[in-house]
Amino acid sequence: MTTHHRHRLAALALAGALVVPALASCSALSTALDCANTAVAIADGANDLQQAVSQAGNSPQDAQNALNQIETSLKKIGDQTDNADLGKAIDSMNTAVKNARTAIEQGNPTPDVKPVADAASEISKVCTPS
Repeated sequence: MTTHHRHRLAALALAGALVVPALASCSALSTALDCANTAVAIADGANDLQQAVSQAGNSPQDAQNALNQIETSLKKIGDQTDNADLGKAIDSMNTAVKNARTAIEQGNPTPDVKPVADAASEISKVCTPS
């Protein structure tokens, strides 16, 4: 994902979050914005992970750092939601992150990170109000 595409995604997520009906409470709007912002952070983390894995000659620590960033964002959003769809997407992401981390720890510098990207996309969809 290019920086331009990432910023466009962030702008779309933010624009979508702002289309919440005027009758929504401040806390609902705040939660929607938090969700959208966290979805962007998770997408950034997934992008960083893909870059780290594609440049495996670099430090495997880069991939670990990206996984840490994703986990931090997941915890933040998980603590704020009781949305069942988002809960499922978070579970998928947690599994994908765990599998990628295990592969790296077992010496595989280029684990399959597609499940992480897929889960990031799902979280982004759930966090962008329709």
